[in-house]
Amino acid sequence: MKTRRGWFIAACLLPGLAMYLLFKVYPAVQVFQKSLYLWTGVADKPKFIGLQNFRDMFHDDAFLLSVRNTGLLMLVVPVVTLLIALVNASILTQSKLRERGFYRTVFFFPSILSFVVIAILWSFIYHPTMGFVNSGLEMLGLGDWALPWLGDQRTVLWALAVTLVWQAAGYYMVMYMAGIDSISPDLYEAASIDGATAFQKFFHITVPMLWEIIRVTIIFSINGVLTISFVLVAVMTAGGPDRHSEVVMTYLYGQAFTNSNFGYAMAIGVFIFVVSILLAFISNRLTQRGSH
Repeated sequence: MKTRRGWFIAACLLPGLAMYLLFKVYPAVQVFQKSLYLWTGVADKPKFIGLQNFRDMFHDDAFLLSVRNTGLLMLVVPVVTLLIALVNASILTQSKLRERGFYRTVFFFPSILSFVVIAILWSFIYHPTMGFVNSGLEMLGLGDWALPWLGDQRTVLWALAVTLVWQAAGYYMVMYMAGIDSISPDLYEAASIDGATAFQKFFHITVPMLWEIIRVTIIFSINGVLTISFVLVAVMTAGGPDRHSEVVMTYLYGQAFTNSNFGYAMAIGVFIFVVSILLAFISNRLTQRGSH
């Protein structure tokens, strides 16, 4: 009976496992393999060049600039996003607002929008003449501060960062609200009786009790910057001006589908994979100390 059950389970799992190996594992192995070749397309015969693609990568100024831009976004956006999400979640759960459900829906709404829709929306918001930002500055008498936000090398990356924060903050806020709802109200009541302020309850009850969720959202947020920034940059700036909004994913795409340099693009893909694993490991190790 146990043997039949084992064969039945194996038969149910085998199709899914086969699909996973075929469409996930095999392409990943091919990326690692083809990163060692000079390959300009499907019809071209790959030429083995060893680690030359990786050597070229670290002498490519455009690639290094894209790494710098991506690094700045990955450093700033997760911190700001998660801080806003955590503060908003704490306010909405502790203040017992009647409109709590409404605010939850409003803040979460950007997370269900298509990334392309978000990119188009914020392109109009940042528009130099018709955009909400410059129009608002004009109304406030601050017209001298108006800038072509997506066309200025000094501001383009930070304009993208604001868009990334706006898109993701509500998603993580809902996660934190669910975590706070699971915390016993007796803890907050006892702290109030002892004279604890709202800030003390936030730092001594809310944050420690949510720490495991915060650790997970840090990794999610870092990886989210990689994927979402690709769409935003591709639609809003195309890497401009002068590559000052170029991120690693858009540079990879350009090398593969614009320059037909697939071997080099796959080497960049390997670089992204290794860096993502390292960042997840480092993040996990750094935050683990605070979980005990």
